[in-house]
Amino acid sequence: MKYLVMIYCDDALLNALPDGEFDTMMHGCFMHADELQAQGHLHDSQQLEAPATARTLRMRNDRVSVVDGPFAETKEYLGGFNLIEADSMDEAVRIASEFPWSRTGAIEIRPVRDMAAVRRRVGA
Repeated sequence: MKYLVMIYCDDALLNALPDGEFDTMMHGCFMHADELQAQGHLHDSQQLEAPATARTLRMRNDRVSVVDGPFAETKEYLGGFNLIEADSMDEAVRIASEFPWSRTGAIEIRPVRDMAAVRRRVGA
């Protein structure tokens, strides 16, 4: 089963890291990601640019509005994700716990819905 591992960042905690610690953490993550990929657990991994670079789109009453930045100011923001393969939520949590980013924010693990099954169900 696939799981999306979402990495939420807190700039106050990131900025409080000692000099060089962020780069050390990133290096370790890349090395670990390479291992997970070789084991068949990691499908994709991406970092996101800062929330200030985002656009938020909404459609209400057939009108589209686009605003700069995130919907709301929050302490933690989505900074990246990993798409992993695991046998269970417990295994997904174990894999996610090996990344250091829970020290500087939070890690959310969510099962990915089987879209092929949804397509079959709706006849698409």
